[in-house]
Amino acid sequence: MSSHDATLEFDYETPSRAELVAESVAREIGEIDDDRSRTTLDRDGSRVRIDIDAADAVALRAALNTWFSLIDVAERTADAGEAILAPA
Repeated sequence: MSSHDATLEFDYETPSRAELVAESVAREIGEIDDDRSRTTLDRDGSRVRIDIDAADAVALRAALNTWFSLIDVAERTADAGEAILAPA
């Protein structure tokens, strides 16, 4: 399928933060894929990697926008949870 592709890599302070973010967005793998794009997600220690293969530039742009948004929400949610659980 791939005539267009992109790799997104996100590095975190700790493996546990990377795991939290990866698990938060992993449930979307397969749910938002379609005939024009496919995505895979891997985590290695403190790094989360998202590979996107798309049939065309429009599908690649749409997938990139989606995954950047999903990662952003997961990161902000993790920050909010950490702030609540942090000792005063």
